[in-house]
Amino acid sequence: MVGVLCPRLKPSLNPNAVSFAAGFSFLSRLCSDPNAMNYRFQNLLGAPYRGGNAVVTQNSQLISPVGNRVSVTDLNKHHTVTLRINTSSNICRLAASPDGTFLIAVDENNRCIFINVPRRVVLHRMDFKGKVGALKFSPNGKFIAVGIGKLVEIWQSPGFSRAVFAFQRVRTFANSDDKVVSLEWSLDSDYLLVGSKDLAARLFCVRKLKGVLNKPYLFLGHRDSVVGCFFGVDKLTNKVNRAFTIARDGYIFSWGYSGNDVKMDEAEDDHSEPPSPDTPEKADEVIVENGGGGIGTDIKKRKVYDGRGRGSDDEEEEDDDEEYMHRGKWVLLRKDGFNQGSAKVTACDYHQGLDMVVVGFSNGVFGLYQMPDFICIHLLSISREKLTTAVFNGSGNWLTFGCAKLGQLLVWEWRSESYILKQQGHYFDVNCITYSPDSQFLATGADDNKVKVWNVASGSCFITFTEHTNAVTALHFMADNHSLLSASLDGTVRAWDFRRYKNYKTYTTPTPRQFVSLTADMSGDVVCAGTLDSFEIFVWSKKTGQIKDILNGHEAPVHGLMFSPLTQILASSSWDNTVRLWDVFASKGTVETFQHNHDVLTVTFRPDGKQLASSTLDGQIHFWDTIDGVLMYTIEGRRDIAGGRNMTDRRTAANSTSGKCFTTLCYSADGGYILAAGTSRYICMYDVSDQVLLRRFEISHNRSLDGVLDFLNSKKMTEAGPMDLIDDDNSDEEDGIDKQSRGNLGYDLPGSRPNRGRPIIRTKSLSIAPTGRSFAAATTEGVLIYSIDESFIFDPTDLDIDVTPEAVEDAIKEEKVSRALALSMRLNEDSLIKKCIFAVSPADIKAVTISVPQKYLERLMEALVDLIENCPHLEFLLHWCQEVCKAHASSIQRNYRSLLPALRSLQKGITRAHQDLTDMCSSNEYTLRYLCSVPNNH
Repeated sequence: MVGVLCPRLKPSLNPNAVSFAAGFSFLSRLCSDPNAMNYRFQNLLGAPYRGGNAVVTQNSQLISPVGNRVSVTDLNKHHTVTLRINTSSNICRLAASPDGTFLIAVDENNRCIFINVPRRVVLHRMDFKGKVGALKFSPNGKFIAVGIGKLVEIWQSPGFSRAVFAFQRVRTFANSDDKVVSLEWSLDSDYLLVGSKDLAARLFCVRKLKGVLNKPYLFLGHRDSVVGCFFGVDKLTNKVNRAFTIARDGYIFSWGYSGNDVKMDEAEDDHSEPPSPDTPEKADEVIVENGGGGIGTDIKKRKVYDGRGRGSDDEEEEDDDEEYMHRGKWVLLRKDGFNQGSAKVTACDYHQGLDMVVVGFSNGVFGLYQMPDFICIHLLSISREKLTTAVFNGSGNWLTFGCAKLGQLLVWEWRSESYILKQQGHYFDVNCITYSPDSQFLATGADDNKVKVWNVASGSCFITFTEHTNAVTALHFMADNHSLLSASLDGTVRAWDFRRYKNYKTYTTPTPRQFVSLTADMSGDVVCAGTLDSFEIFVWSKKTGQIKDILNGHEAPVHGLMFSPLTQILASSSWDNTVRLWDVFASKGTVETFQHNHDVLTVTFRPDGKQLASSTLDGQIHFWDTIDGVLMYTIEGRRDIAGGRNMTDRRTAANSTSGKCFTTLCYSADGGYILAAGTSRYICMYDVSDQVLLRRFEISHNRSLDGVLDFLNSKKMTEAGPMDLIDDDNSDEEDGIDKQSRGNLGYDLPGSRPNRGRPIIRTKSLSIAPTGRSFAAATTEGVLIYSIDESFIFDPTDLDIDVTPEAVEDAIKEEKVSRALALSMRLNEDSLIKKCIFAVSPADIKAVTISVPQKYLERLMEALVDLIENCPHLEFLLHWCQEVCKAHASSIQRNYRSLLPALRSLQKGITRAHQDLTDMCSSNEYTLRYLCSVPNNH
């Protein structure tokens, strides 16, 4: 994220008028709290799966695209993290290397990034010259097959080595008559099976052969595009003996390989014809080969075959006895139909080890079949919308399904018929967010009428409340940490208990009203909600649910409500240009009214309750003294939030400041800074005392959203308007959630607005954690989490190196105790871990504990518990416990639920040791006094 580290003066102030004392005070505060500038993107919550294929690596690591970012889910630990890596637009294709180390992602603009997954960094970037329809690594990890339009390109995988041209194109096959949509490699990485929309599948030999006709073998007979093609392997010989092709119309063809019927001498015959099961292959073929150069430097050779097997160029020498599958004989064994009526096949995958195929259909049904006998094992319905991805994990026990229209990802175990993962983001924009008092949970409410509660540490949603019948507009966590309030346009305020998973109280009004703001006092006795239509504030008793009072006085919708943290004063903001203070418990009505020049959009109290901030429609932030009732200062933030040009704007980004304003505000935990965001791609951080801009967070670089770019491409501007507004999508392409959302919102109705509109980037809500270590922003892409704490610390022992007891011993001898401890905990051997603990000198304990990775924290605590109970070196071990708790205090607080068993065991061990020492010392009190009084020389 881009940060502006140099504070900029307010536009309303003269720079020469700023005193040296003010600047010195700002720098002193910044130096005293440097963490205020260290917020970094940590995770993305609530974002729906918008399409593209998912991949599973290391048997339990699910990688899926989320907009222009990549989400990684550990299915064993139920932990989800979104990488800081992002592309220029939404990701449409993913491919992972066989060992899961590398990941290649391609976006809608045909730009790809090559990612090192363990390090979470981008190694290389490249642009393809056409639309990518399929992408796959070879089993040996050396090549990447890319389907670009009608072409199939073979690229050499970059790997870890440095090169001037990281990607090197090896070969290009130009044989398909339509778009390539599926790819499959053979186990030896020598052959490639390609399915395309021209109703055919082709078998290519990737190697360059001498004296052999290198024409692809055609698999014909389908009546629709081939969406999946796979190799079957003989379990005894581990050689390819079958092939399966799946068409979009719901038919699967099984092909049998009966060996090579073309010998070397026959290949040189002028009259030899390429075999094909149905119709003969066309005579002329074009193969474009690369001489090994990089992008733009390839040497092209055009070869025209007229039925003869020899070419004029030098190629590899091959064994005369070797069989070539693309020149062998393939027989159509059987045709089977899935019998799903008019439903089309939209996703499929095949597992060679289990010889099973999974197929997803456009009606939300999926089927699991045993091949080659085509025995149906499961045929179940997941949803009513089409499935856009279906994939096996490494062992074949888990099936991953994705539905782009619902933004849903599922992982299902077919043997036990149970869900491993079931995650669904918000269907529409998130309107409101709030942290729990202990900062462990985050609640979100959206236009899809749902309230979701997320675990911040794991990034997973564990509760979804669906009782609201209209958009959720406001949320508030109660002080007891397990009760949540939500307000909605359906005219209700609901209280939720997310320990019992139920709605235990509903607050209503005599006449239905639409609520847009919500708050409760610190004691939790009073609940207040502001309305959109009647401009009233309703006050309920939380326990009885009865209306205690109705506050009148505002003349426009009440969009902001908040109780003072220390007093019982309620502040409300409205579009009638006022902020009003109410004494709810004394029933005195309005205590104070703060007048503004424009509509007031939101209001918030400083944590000490002595200051109040409000934002107005003209882009200003006003700070009021709640005790004296005077305006303290004002921040002019329109120029700070300006930036980004929409497709329909007739002004440049520099001149489009009209309409730019802050719609949400949030104080830091100490009240020294304030976060502000609204109708822009920026979140601004201001210093309150000096009213200067400290930093701007750019929430997205996704060009699939409107308002990201400052300068638009003039080539896309026509007399009828921007070309991007023309809905020219192919109906056969997968429909993502963005297109579905536009249709449900009525954007595609005649006369409503241009048919194709991009979502406009903006931030609707901000919430800072009570600990002050992180804050959340509800944006168009989802809920962005920014944190001071580093969630990822690269552990070098996670690489593929020799982690052995000998390596631990060598590290101890070399006095590399931190590395020795990490290696021993990865080996998970108690004796080695204890040996490493005692190898650390007391002076180095602090440094070693700081270097311990977070994921090994629980294992280290368990080892310390065992040592405390059975080892006499109590002072040394207590020193270890103290330094572990001090060095990892924030991590323990964030993950206290997972660390709770180890913490309790540690507490019991220390308590037991204390009790034993107490008893022993009490029974020997006089002996100890005598020993202390004896002179040293005696």
